[in-house]
Amino acid sequence: MTKAPTDQRVSAPIELFVARQPIFERDKTLAGYELLFRTGAGNFFPAGVDPDTASKEIIGQTLSVFGLDALVGDKLAYVNVTRRILLEGTYAFLPPGRLVLELLENLRPDPETLAACQAAKNAGYAIALDDFSGQPELDAFIPLCDVIKVDFRVAGPDKRREIAERYADSPVRLLAEKVETIEDFSEALDLGYTYYQGYFFCRPEVLSRHDIPVSKLVYLQFLSEINRPALDFRRLEQVIKQDVALSVKLLRYLKAAAFGFRGEITSIKHGLALLGERPFRRWASVLAMAQLSSDRPAELLSTCLVRARFCEQLARDVGFAARELDLFVVGLFSLMDAVVGRPLRELLSDVALPGDLTEALLPTGKPSRLGDVLELVVAYERADWLAVEFGSNKLGLVDSIRTLPRYYQDALSWAMTTTLTGRS
Repeated sequence: MTKAPTDQRVSAPIELFVARQPIFERDKTLAGYELLFRTGAGNFFPAGVDPDTASKEIIGQTLSVFGLDALVGDKLAYVNVTRRILLEGTYAFLPPGRLVLELLENLRPDPETLAACQAAKNAGYAIALDDFSGQPELDAFIPLCDVIKVDFRVAGPDKRREIAERYADSPVRLLAEKVETIEDFSEALDLGYTYYQGYFFCRPEVLSRHDIPVSKLVYLQFLSEINRPALDFRRLEQVIKQDVALSVKLLRYLKAAAFGFRGEITSIKHGLALLGERPFRRWASVLAMAQLSSDRPAELLSTCLVRARFCEQLARDVGFAARELDLFVVGLFSLMDAVVGRPLRELLSDVALPGDLTEALLPTGKPSRLGDVLELVVAYERADWLAVEFGSNKLGLVDSIRTLPRYYQDALSWAMTTTLTGRS
């Protein structure tokens, strides 16, 4: 009997996970997304699957399954590439001008790899060098690069400045990644970095208390009223009357959403009788968040909506079939501190959320299944697959490897196609 070779590769089906992280310009407008792919929760490259083959499948099938437009809209997609992906030109079925090829830090500029990078450049693809901290062995890549990514958690202040000064007069643009604080962002701006990426956008820029503009205060009051256990129409209409634009948008929506009702919607209460309370609460929360975030990066609102929809999608699977709206609100409110610029605990004290929703948003150490759902959604958003696997097991999601990518895709599509009346 012939013995099978011990290094035989196994052709295993690859389950696809995808997440994305936004990349901003200096003025905080959205420049693109880094697409973060793995073969499953917690298993970066499952045993028996060749890493190059896995990467090839991920780049090819995931983008075709999820759709490039659904993932990044009209922005750039940053995608990690291996040496083999470069040499084989696997990326070439995606349109030039839409893709930035990220060269991983373990690549070396041998003649074949450099020639493959030049071919990609000639075809119209951009090149980024990932995790650069001044390594001399990577210098040969620099003339081919459009972007250099500098990890602010690895490169110290002196190294960040040295890199900025070295490339100040070159055409290459610097991207500060792992930017997590206002100090990191301010430093990147001062040093001349063009792009930044990290969790900073999810946090409030100002932690000290400032007066909230009157327009935002009205929408906070509106959020408080629509999230009371029982709607008080008299109080709700008093809040709405403080902002003419809110009144117009609300009545316009109720008329449009009332399933072809041809008569005039004469009041909020009248519209609710036609539409239903839960759809109204859901939409009104989105409207209020859109208005509150109108002076923030558009991606902040998009992330709120993705989280809200993702949480809502998980409700039935985790035993909360009757609480989809509550999970929607938890996801939507999870970035309220960044939206308003005040600590979340302080803001929630002014909004009448049910107690267990507040506990989910402000963990106290007590068990919170709603909070566990939010943690899972945030872990997926950040491509923390070990945390995704842990959270899935904790919630008893037996088929998460199939359901989570589908829910995430739905959340992305919904967030992109939802009519954001509050920003119109």
